[in-house]
Formats: sequence, structure tokens, C-alpha cells
Amino acid sequence: MATTSDISRGMIIKLEGSLYSVVEFGENKTARAAAKVWARLKGVDNNRTIEKTWNSGDSIFPVRVEKRTYQFLYKDDTGYNFMNTETFEQITLQEAMVDAPQFLKEGQEVGVLINTETDQPMNVELPDKIVVKVTYSEPGLRGDTATRTLKPARVETGATVNVPLFVNEGELIRVNTKTGEYVERVKE
Repeated sequence: MATTSDISRGMIIKLEGSLYSVVEFGENKTARAAAKVWARLKGVDNNRTIEKTWNSGDSIFPVRVEKRTYQFLYKDDTGYNFMNTETFEQITLQEAMVDAPQFLKEGQEVGVLINTETDQPMNVELPDKIVVKVTYSEPGLRGDTATRTLKPARVETGATVNVPLFVNEGELIRVNTKTGEYVERVKE
């Protein structure tokens, strides 16, 4: 059993029968009233984002979570198929459980969060930044570099990313999977 003083960013807690990840938290102190602890929570097993306030010292119920390395195999009608890189056990998960499914490549390693109480997968996390190949992009206009103008480019996973004008078809780029934004061009 933990108290509100144990709250930390990224912690997963059980609240009203659902699991939530702590995105942000803080404490409000006033001269007359007892201190309050607040947290912004993102649903792990649902798509809700809520804010919750507790009295300082109240009990919370953290859930032990393990992050295991899985490899993305393929997508079919049943969902996204992953294989544990240690035990070779395969699991199928729905699209809602994958953080950025548009950036998944076959053979890519991802982190799967497993609830240790039920041994059920809760979420799939891609690496923060991945390298992908540009498969289609309009050619940029020569000399149009005075402003940071972006153009759409399709990458090998099928996603569309806005890239600077100097990025051409066939080049490798690094993309932030959390925001879907272009980071840099990668030399081969």
C-alpha cells in the first residue's frame, strides 16, 4: 500500500477499477487547509484522460508493471502480432493498445508493458525516435530555403510526415514517434 507521497511520473495506479498512468502531478498547500495532491492521469486500459485530487497522505494503489522487449511481426485482420524476443511467445494486440501504429515496421523491436498481477499486456511503446526511408516526396523548389517550409513525404510504413524541402525520395530520416514530426536526415 502506498500513499500520495509516493506518486511519481510514469507510475501506473488503479483507480475506480481502471488503470491510469501518471502524466503530471503536484501539491497544493494553503495556510488553513490540509495539503492536497493532484495528478493528471492518462488511461492505460481506456482512452480517458482525467485529473484527480487527494488529501495528502491518502492511500493509492500502484500496479507493478514490467516492460518486456517484443518484435513486431505483422498486421492482419485479428490485430498486430508481436513475438517475445526471449521466449518466442506470440501475442496479438488491437490497434488501440499501440502508441503510434503508423510507424511500426516489420522486425522492429518495441516495449510491451505487462501488468504483473494479471500477466496481461497493457500497452505497446515504440522507441522515441526511429529511422525510416522516404518512399514518396515531391521535389523541392531550388532556392526556396529562406523560411522553414515543409512538404509532405510518405515513409516506408505508410505514414505521412512533413519534412523540409531538401529531403528527397529514397533518403533516410529520423522521426519522433510521440509527435510524428521530422527530426533530422540520416546519412547511410
